Amino acid sequence: MTRRSQRAASIAALVLGVAALVVFPYVFATDDPAQEVGITDYQGERLGSVDDFRENPIAGIQAIDPEAYFLRVDGLVSQTASFTLPDLAGFPRAEKLVTLRCVEGWSVKALWEGIPLAELLSVVQPAPQPNMVVFHAVDGYTTSLPLDLILDRNLIIADRINGITLPPARGFPFLLVAEEKWGYKWIRWLTRIELSDDPEYRGFWERRGYDNNADVDGPIFESAY
Repeated sequence: MTRRSQRAASIAALVLGVAALVVFPYVFATDDPAQEVGITDYQGERLGSVDDFRENPIAGIQAIDPEAYFLRVDGLVSQTASFTLPDLAGFPRAEKLVTLRCVEGWSVKALWEGIPLAELLSVVQPAPQPNMVVFHAVDGYTTSLPLDLILDRNLIIADRINGITLPPARGFPFLLVAEEKWGYKWIRWLTRIELSDDPEYRGFWERRGYDNNADVDGPIFESAY
């Protein structure tokens, strides 16, 4: 089996697996998310609060108009696509209990709910050569993860946390749940997903010396810095 057919098989398997999950209702942020009260426990696990996160965005908290929002998926794909929030409401969904760990020394465990990236990639059909996915935010922030890792771990982009709509401070409308990665990989206010063949791509903090792998059990900084 060629690498292209292996990757196509991986995407197809993930799509079928996700389709078997419970499809959760999509809730638009028509009301102020700050007024919603999230759950505090899940399957015997104590959850952190949306107020437990510390603020460190590069350009302040972003306010995105849900009526004007679209998520673009492009780069090395068979066809580019731009999804509005109503479009994204039709995708299968999944939930994950994952802890975000920041290099500043704090962490928050939360229940994240959203769209598996494999679902979006199945629409645009990655070309044979991509090996990296570059994520772009509305404030100019970028980061990246290997395509194989995204598929193997079935990573999601979340629009809900602890049962409530993702507040603007947490990244409304979408945040990347980069499980087992340091918090600088958890990009907020996601607007573009780009398929790339550049394994050396460095995002905002990675260009400033932070480790590109960002494994929570690995180093924080690149050894070259």
